Amino acid sequence: MTRILPLLFMLFAIATQAQKSYTELTEQAIKVINKEDTTRYQEAYNFIEKAFHDYPDSITGNELYYASILNTQLKNYNKAFEYLSPLAKMEKDEDGYPGWSFVLDEYAKEDYKNLMHDNRWETLKTEAQKDSLKFFKNLKEREQEFFRVSNVDLYSATKSKNLYKTLRTLNPYISKEHRDYSISLKINDSTATSYLVHLPKNYNPQNKYPVLFFLHGAVHYGELKKYQIPEINLGGWNRYYTKYGDLNKVILIFPSANKQYNWMTSDDGFFMIPKIVKTIKTAINIDDNKVFVSGHSMGATGSFSYLMKQPSLFAGFYGFNTYPKVFTGGTFIENISNRSFINFSTDQDYYYPPNANDQLDSLMNAMQLDYKDHRYLGYPHWFPQFDESEPAYQILFNDLKKRTRNPFPKHISWEFDDNTYGNIDWLSQITLDTLHIQKNWHKNVNFTIDKWLNYDEKDSLITKNVSKKAFDFPRKSGKITAVYNDNTFQIKTSRITSFKVNISPEMIDLEKEVKVYVNGKLYFNDIITYDKEFMIQDFEKNKDRTKVWVNQILVKT
Repeated sequence: MTRILPLLFMLFAIATQAQKSYTELTEQAIKVINKEDTTRYQEAYNFIEKAFHDYPDSITGNELYYASILNTQLKNYNKAFEYLSPLAKMEKDEDGYPGWSFVLDEYAKEDYKNLMHDNRWETLKTEAQKDSLKFFKNLKEREQEFFRVSNVDLYSATKSKNLYKTLRTLNPYISKEHRDYSISLKINDSTATSYLVHLPKNYNPQNKYPVLFFLHGAVHYGELKKYQIPEINLGGWNRYYTKYGDLNKVILIFPSANKQYNWMTSDDGFFMIPKIVKTIKTAINIDDNKVFVSGHSMGATGSFSYLMKQPSLFAGFYGFNTYPKVFTGGTFIENISNRSFINFSTDQDYYYPPNANDQLDSLMNAMQLDYKDHRYLGYPHWFPQFDESEPAYQILFNDLKKRTRNPFPKHISWEFDDNTYGNIDWLSQITLDTLHIQKNWHKNVNFTIDKWLNYDEKDSLITKNVSKKAFDFPRKSGKITAVYNDNTFQIKTSRITSFKVNISPEMIDLEKEVKVYVNGKLYFNDIITYDKEFMIQDFEKNKDRTKVWVNQILVKT
């Protein structure tokens, strides 16, 4: 007996060691599936079936999905329904997808086309439609709860000066029932998308919170999502946004874009982020001076584009693996003087080469602009995937904590080539006059990139010699520079026909005359008064409690 017992224990240990875990079995199946060799689908299913048999308590929606797909392809329809039915009845799988979506979403038409001749499919579809209606009803109710606030009558203030104080201290906000909200966003009469709002733990409507937008990449392959899933947005590559956003009590916003409506290659969708900013200000207590934009890849280029074209709502901009260029017009890099940009680049990035980042960084330093590039060695374009990217997020959130928008900067320099973007801080509705001659102080800044990284047919990264201008200037632009001090504005223009100077009591003494000089000539010299109707209309349009304009001066050059 004393010899047999150790032998039995040894045999048990060997058997236990040889048994593969649930994860190992399912990962083997996924490896086979990813090779897209249909002749091996039975082999892949065998791995999943063994995982289900050996670990029945470990079964997740992902594996039910794979099992149903494999059996659909193998024409084992009874088995396919055996796995698809419980999957469709899930409230949500481990990734957050509602069970009904596996039957009703667009990809189901391809995934389960072999099942659609079966009566069981119609039964499954009918139940999924019921679950879908319930899902969207709950989503709508949750969105309505998000926008619920106390009523405020702005017209109740009898004096304009009192209205100014009311707008500056406005707080109609109430507590929220949840931390995560999927909010719909109308693009036009036939098109909509959505964005996720992730609130800090114990959100207090009496406190003002910083906001950080994350713009996703690969917009060419993106989709306008009907709803947002917290698990998808807050995990994976975005895990460090979530970690440090929660630690620093920052509201996180995740919008979705596609090829037609996005923040990089199409002006059709460029309105989305500013519209979201103004919309959420009606629902939650945001610090107007601490709204930030970040992104990865095409999303980082989107962040850079808002800095170049529409920065007034924001305090600062960040990008991971950025292509620093405006793709819908000219790139006027002196516009960075109005804000800041921090880039996190890598030395193995096919999207934008490290030597070009070095050239741009040197140019920014020479122009004394608030631009920084942090280089990480040994990483490709998908840098946020790696755990080693965490220090970059620490830099980002440390900067975010310290940085605050100056709503009334003493100096403005703004160049643009599209009247849609003729607004910057206290200058608005600047309009172009490109028939006029460009002033000699109005010059484009550019440089030439001579090397680019590419992957060859063997998936090896190689360096190619190029001769490529960093920026394009497809249209004539206008430029305006402006400073103010002691109730006096000094403004220079080039190819500008008109603009408005917005006035705040934080900028000037309303008891004294205001002087406006345009291109060296006195244009305006008078007292500015509060305009109640203008104040309300402008506030309703911008929802900015910090930049409350009391009046404006129209200038025609």
